[in-house]
Amino acid sequence: MTAVGPFALPRPAATIRLRLTALYGGLFVAVGVLLLTITYGLFARQLQARGRVPRPETPVVPPYAGDAGAIRERIVEALAQQRAEALSELLTQSVLALALVSVVATALGWVMAGRVLGPLREITAAARRLSTHNLGERINLRGPRDELKELADTIDAMLGRLAAAFEAQRRFVANASHELRTPLTVQRAAVDVALARPSLESLLTMARRIHAATRRHEHLIASLLALARSERGVERYEPVDLAAAVRDALAAVAADVELRGLRLTQALAPAPLAGDPVLLERLAANLVENAVRHNAEGGWIDVRTETGPGSVRLRVANSGARVAPEAVAGLFEPFRRHTPDRAGGAGQGYGLGLSIVAAIAHAHRGRYAARARDEGGLDVSIVLPRGVHGPVPGAGDARAAPTIRA
Repeated sequence: MTAVGPFALPRPAATIRLRLTALYGGLFVAVGVLLLTITYGLFARQLQARGRVPRPETPVVPPYAGDAGAIRERIVEALAQQRAEALSELLTQSVLALALVSVVATALGWVMAGRVLGPLREITAAARRLSTHNLGERINLRGPRDELKELADTIDAMLGRLAAAFEAQRRFVANASHELRTPLTVQRAAVDVALARPSLESLLTMARRIHAATRRHEHLIASLLALARSERGVERYEPVDLAAAVRDALAAVAADVELRGLRLTQALAPAPLAGDPVLLERLAANLVENAVRHNAEGGWIDVRTETGPGSVRLRVANSGARVAPEAVAGLFEPFRRHTPDRAGGAGQGYGLGLSIVAAIAHAHRGRYAARARDEGGLDVSIVLPRGVHGPVPGAGDARAAPTIRA
């Protein structure tokens, strides 16, 4: 609503219903006027054609010649007056009928516009009831499969995705707060013990515990930063050999592999692609570290890279504890571990490894597949395109759809 001057009355807002009604009424009046004009012209033409007075075929001799001419003129004048009165009556009645029918048509247009726009009012009411704490509201519009039904279904699907995203965000914040608090609790406990019984041995023990907790804290923060960076998408593409990144990752865990007696099988064919080198190195490192950390003593690891039509593939399989098929998808969510100990022990991670892998795969427009092996362990495959495609739109809102196989 708008107002001119301090005491001007506000004008009512021109709603869609009012505009549609005005449009329907205006079109009806325009068509009615056009039809009335055509009818008036045709009717006048017919009256003109049928109202002519024919001239006599034989001449009129005196003394009646003057009277015949006067009579003919009077007849012509009478016909012209009658024609004018008929046309005037036709025009008057037609205008009145058009006005009456226009009012009825406008009223029907108002009702029809209200019925057509009814679903939009339901959508608006549902949107007003929504908030960040109440994303369970749905429109659930009933009716024929038309454009409004499609719009309502699309909004319902969008609300479902938003609810899932908000829930994932809440869960991520809660888990991150817990994981960040745990090392601080350990450090505080070590300091309290050392202060309660101050001695050289207690101070050394405190220093070792604080050092270990600090390293875990540093590793957690680095993982969180890697996850945040990967979810922003790839901003700059550079040539990368995924096989070389895997070799570096294997070299970094060589001591752990030897210490735990793991049998390592590798078939690393060149796998060139365009991507973010730091993220791809993190992807390879997380997969290899996950295979080592969640393996059995004396188990095995199989790592392979290969190229396909327009893509490269990295496959990491390992032995280990059995994983329920329905639990595989959850392993790619942040802070989800296949261990009952949520805080994790000295050899446990934070449940961020595979979630970072999933985010990096999505950032490179790739896909990931995971399979729980019947004998125990996990088989993970990553397929990435070789070309440059630019940043992924909305990389922080959704991830590549995984393929989970039992």
